[in-house]
Amino acid sequence: MKKIISTLLLMLFISVNAFAQTENITGKAKEYYEKAQQGDTEAQNNLAFCYYAGENGVYLNYEKAVYWWRKAAEQGNALAQFNLGTCYENGRGVNQDYSQAVYWYRKAAEQGLAKAQYNLGVYYKIGRGVNQDYSQAVYWYRKAAEQGHAMAQNYLGVCYDNGEGVNQDYTQAVYWYRKAAEQGYAEAQYILGYCYEIGEGVPQDFRQAAEWYRKAAEQGHAKAQNKLGFCYAAGKGVPQDYRQANEWFRKAAEQGHYEAQRNLGISYYNGDGIAKDYRQAAEWYRKSAEQGFAEAQYDIGECYYYGNGVAKDYRQAVEWYRKAAEQGHTEAQYYLGKCYYDGEGVTQNYRQAVYWFLKAAEQGHADAQCGLGICYQEGSGVEQDYRQAVEWFRKAAEQGHAIAQSFLGVCYAEGNGVEQDYWQSVEWFRKAARQGYKRAQQVLEEIGESW
Repeated sequence: MKKIISTLLLMLFISVNAFAQTENITGKAKEYYEKAQQGDTEAQNNLAFCYYAGENGVYLNYEKAVYWWRKAAEQGNALAQFNLGTCYENGRGVNQDYSQAVYWYRKAAEQGLAKAQYNLGVYYKIGRGVNQDYSQAVYWYRKAAEQGHAMAQNYLGVCYDNGEGVNQDYTQAVYWYRKAAEQGYAEAQYILGYCYEIGEGVPQDFRQAAEWYRKAAEQGHAKAQNKLGFCYAAGKGVPQDYRQANEWFRKAAEQGHYEAQRNLGISYYNGDGIAKDYRQAAEWYRKSAEQGFAEAQYDIGECYYYGNGVAKDYRQAVEWYRKAAEQGHTEAQYYLGKCYYDGEGVTQNYRQAVYWFLKAAEQGHADAQCGLGICYQEGSGVEQDYRQAVEWFRKAAEQGHAIAQSFLGVCYAEGNGVEQDYWQSVEWFRKAARQGYKRAQQVLEEIGESW
């Protein structure tokens, strides 16, 4: 009997080594393989890692990684359950299947594995592999967060911030952001900085904002780098220092951060902390604009309109103004209207001019309100209507727009759209004249009135 057992053990040893040689398993992986064959779940998990990474004596093979993780997972190994879930999530070694990912993450999460709890929370948050359920997301984030999982702490903070799955509570949001930030999680450091900047969940404190932005920025967090640059540019929480501002803007801009690209463009355009350079300004505006940032689209449009840093090109200006205008950028809407009114870069079209002036005017843009008043007064692109002209001139005039004040003075003088009123006319001419508007000054001199 002993001889039979010895023979069987010998055969098993030979078969294990033979398989290892066939698979060309060497090094640490061979040791794991021998234990894995005997049902050791830790060894099965480790061997799967070897196959997944293609290291420690085996070539990369996702299918074999899945095979061994499944072996361990089915025996209740939480790490293997989690890793098998990631394979289903990413479609490595198996067909991508979010439902199966959820199944294995849940197995691991129920055993208390924090990273599985976090992943399960994410799936509930976005509705991947399960029905979207913010309450369940919060439940699993909290489980992981209470074990010190920094990303779970951050996203639990986000849930409190947005009132998703819990009652909105900025103080609780800050509590969890701080937990994650103190562990060095850059995103949480950035958000905590923003909370201090706007005074949400904590008293407003620009110094604290700059400190947290710096911590995240030094880890390469682009949004934090841009914010820290802004702190230096504005002198908020730190002494004003345009050179420092530009250093941080550049770091973020070189990572493709669209706001930082525009901010760096502004620095070059104005010569803030750096030699004025319209060409460089235009280059950075363009990088930002090409990402769809309306502010930068307007800026590059201005460069083309005036020929700053690029050859003057009204057609290009119109193209960029239109991109910004269609996103609701009021200044771009006004300038696009002006281009249509003057026929610059497009065929002159008063109807289109009115259309874009109205878009900007309704957002309170004084130049556009005045332009719209002119269109109604002239009957350009709309039916002539002096009362409408007066209405728009008045809106602009009340914002201190000198040309509109002068036009309103003409309306009162001539009784166009309002009852003729000499003294109202004089009053509006005076308002314009006191702002240095020469035409209004000349009118007052001609009628013998002071200004």
